[in-house]
Amino acid sequence: MMRQGRILWPAVALAACIGATPALADAIDGEWCSDDGRHLSIAGPAIVTPGGTRMQGAYTRHSFLYTAPQSEPDGGQEVSMRLLSETVVQIRFGPERPVQTWHRCTETTS
Repeated sequence: MMRQGRILWPAVALAACIGATPALADAIDGEWCSDDGRHLSIAGPAIVTPGGTRMQGAYTRHSFLYTAPQSEPDGGQEVSMRLLSETVVQIRFGPERPVQTWHRCTETTS
């Protein structure tokens, strides 16, 4: 019985350590950047659009939908986003426009 406890204890400890590793966020929330320098930010149903407008949209963990403000390019158009991976999101500015691929913004230091 004592030998089984000595063998079982390390296995239990290893399983606990493996289970404690953090999972990827896998959510659309965060800072997103386009290749041409535009930027947007999502935090739950709140968004800061590429034009700087703070507003609310339709949020799910892997998608976001809002209507672009009239004061911005594509004003009045539905903007839809779909998370493809932890670092890639597809965005369509209006139903007739092509899909764009944006990436999570990375901080750079000088």
